[in-house]
Amino acid sequence: MNRASYDAIAEQWDLQRTRLSPLEAEVLETVAGSVAAGSTILDLGCGTGRPIASFFAAAGHRIIGVDQSAGMLAFAKQRLPRQRWVLGSIEDFVPSEQVAAVIAWDSLFHIPRERHAAIFQRTRAALGADGRFALTVGGSEHPAFTDTMFGQPFFYDSFPPAQVVAMLEAAGFRVVHSLVLNHPDGARDKGRVALVAAPVSPKPNAAP
Repeated sequence: MNRASYDAIAEQWDLQRTRLSPLEAEVLETVAGSVAAGSTILDLGCGTGRPIASFFAAAGHRIIGVDQSAGMLAFAKQRLPRQRWVLGSIEDFVPSEQVAAVIAWDSLFHIPRERHAAIFQRTRAALGADGRFALTVGGSEHPAFTDTMFGQPFFYDSFPPAQVVAMLEAAGFRVVHSLVLNHPDGARDKGRVALVAAPVSPKPNAAP
């Protein structure tokens, strides 16, 4: 569902999603300040390459962007042609190299929650000792649901933030920064929370 929907709205999304909000910038600047200059950043669910990949590329980092939407990636390739773009699903992507940071911004909640733990484990395996994992999750407890954006259907699912923190700890992380990006309104908006996690030693075995 989401692949076809993102393909259908790629141009509208590119025009709409142009910059980080002040709260998003606050979180991602903590990541940028924690990794060495010229590091490789893995962007899971990179979309059109804006604003997340563009933010890190402007800071001099190398980008590996993964997205299941060819329509979205076409904009990313045009915008940042020197970066590496991979057409594929986040839940099946296995990093082939160590990276300094992994970003999963507004992407995990499009994936059934039962697959999130394996993604966390593979992310931990891909990070160096000083790496960072920045992600957004839903801000409340709720079942999976379908909503619309630009007239297209989208699937959403997420564990509540406290459970995500516990899952990250089980995968070999500690949460070093968290911020509520928007609060649930009791209706359509389920809320959104940003987390930044750092690896702890030793590394757990990666999920197959």
